[in-house]
Amino acid sequence: MEREYKEFCSKIYETIYQTEHLSAECELLAISRNGKIPKSKLKDLDAQVQKEAIKQTTMEAMRQYPEVEAALIWKAVYEIHVHRKSGVDDADTIARVISADQSWKKSSGHAFEEMIKFLGLLALNDSHIEIILQRDLSALIKAGEIDNEPRDISWLKEQINASIFDLYAIVHVKEKKYCFGCIQSKTSIRDRVTRDREPSMQAMQSFFWSTIIVLDGDFLKNGKFVSMVNGGTAEHETNGWHGMYVFSDKYQQGRIYATDLDFKNFKEHALRAAEYWLTQRQWFNDRWRADEDAVH
Repeated sequence: MEREYKEFCSKIYETIYQTEHLSAECELLAISRNGKIPKSKLKDLDAQVQKEAIKQTTMEAMRQYPEVEAALIWKAVYEIHVHRKSGVDDADTIARVISADQSWKKSSGHAFEEMIKFLGLLALNDSHIEIILQRDLSALIKAGEIDNEPRDISWLKEQINASIFDLYAIVHVKEKKYCFGCIQSKTSIRDRVTRDREPSMQAMQSFFWSTIIVLDGDFLKNGKFVSMVNGGTAEHETNGWHGMYVFSDKYQQGRIYATDLDFKNFKEHALRAAEYWLTQRQWFNDRWRADEDAVH
């Protein structure tokens, strides 16, 4: 099975990369005055194509092999990416692998954010809610298209300037747009869980829906991290998020929810959160839960 899904990932990644790269090159050449593409443009093109290849390969493999842990598929895509960037063995192999690894870290984080946006929009396409990236929210605020109160706008600008949250949830009401949710998306957060938890708690204190979507839930084997999500211990009395969504069914407990590409529970929770935010925001504190009546 391991060999099978790795070969599948390799084939899909290379196909997407070559197809997207050729398409992008043709577009750039069509607008080029001298029939050449500047090196700076090629670098940007390559980064964009890599991101698309990572995103699409991951989703295709997860659909094709639902019985394989998402984290293993992500690792396989990582290995393919690094191998492709590092090339054949020679005196520069180590340096090239390091460069490839840095390339992976830069591309994969953004790819995962865009993957979450895509899945969120797909799940919520028949609703009045949309999931947008941080840069999308920034553009909407600058254009005056977010109708939250000035206090909210000021707080949201602070989060954007500090790059606190990766995505945001927007609800449409009578041709107006309100930002009601803050979303973190992480492939793994073992080393950053404390850093990510604090701004989430601040978001809940500011009466926003605060969630996090994680691909690799392995860190949740440690009870400390579970309590950081759910609260209820001497060290972590309160919960760190309204909900954590993990691409695995091994770790669901309390506010930790197993999810998959359908984002069914995320959609249900987003709809309830938006309704509650619009009608009873004064009660939208850290104790609110989408899967049961809120505790006032």
